[in-house]
Amino acid sequence: MKNKRALAVMAVAILFGLTAVILASRWLLMQPGSNSGHIVVAATDISLGQRLTPEMLKLADWPSDSVPKGAYADPQKLAGRVLRSSVLAGEPVSEAKLAPAGTLGGLSALITEGKRAITVRVNDVIGVAGFTLPGNYVDIIVSTRKDPQPGENREQDISKIVLERILVLAVAQEVNRDETKPRVVNAVTLEVSPEQAETLDLARSVGTLSLALRNQVDPQSAQTGGATKLTLLPGATPPKPVPAKPAAAPRPQKPAVHRVATPPARRNCVAVINGLHSLQECF
Repeated sequence: MKNKRALAVMAVAILFGLTAVILASRWLLMQPGSNSGHIVVAATDISLGQRLTPEMLKLADWPSDSVPKGAYADPQKLAGRVLRSSVLAGEPVSEAKLAPAGTLGGLSALITEGKRAITVRVNDVIGVAGFTLPGNYVDIIVSTRKDPQPGENREQDISKIVLERILVLAVAQEVNRDETKPRVVNAVTLEVSPEQAETLDLARSVGTLSLALRNQVDPQSAQTGGATKLTLLPGATPPKPVPAKPAAAPRPQKPAVHRVATPPARRNCVAVINGLHSLQECF
């Protein structure tokens, strides 16, 4: 009796299981089909400037309706190409992240067409205490002596921003942009136009350079006239010299008049003797 009940329960369970499978298969058949394809993704983390090899890449399933623009389906087509931006493991490798075909690896792959790379020497102060990292933008300040202008008698010390929003390609000999820790280095490589390269080379030969780190998304230009001692300490300007008054001409002196002494007028005198007394009268 007990065996019959167990068999009946088992038969009912099997029946319900088959019913669930049939219903699930019908539901899946009614869903819109989603085609999937294969694209090339990074097998490991790859830094910018590296030349790709087949070992660095692999194929991965990817929905066909969300394939990134410029993605590849054949790893062999990427052999020898150079990355211009870092790629993480599992991230698609698209044409936008690659340097032009035929580009050699290294820093030259990161330079934009029409631009140049130039290196300037820095220290912990000029390099913004090591916070200047690849991918940042900086302004270039030069401190030098200004030639005297008309009316001035000597040169003036001046600090002036000569270049703005300059991209930092590398610090020291590293181009990795993923590290955010500050590093004090002795050289910074910048991406500039040919005209800016000439300006920067002249600026470092006539004065001292400093870097001013700026916001990544700030495109505004700073219109400044430069800082001099007169603008730095406006209250210490020397007073204007007072022109000296012309000396007064000496007054002409009158010639001295020489007077001739006149002899005293001649007088007649009479002496009168009276006894013991004598008296003289003149007229």
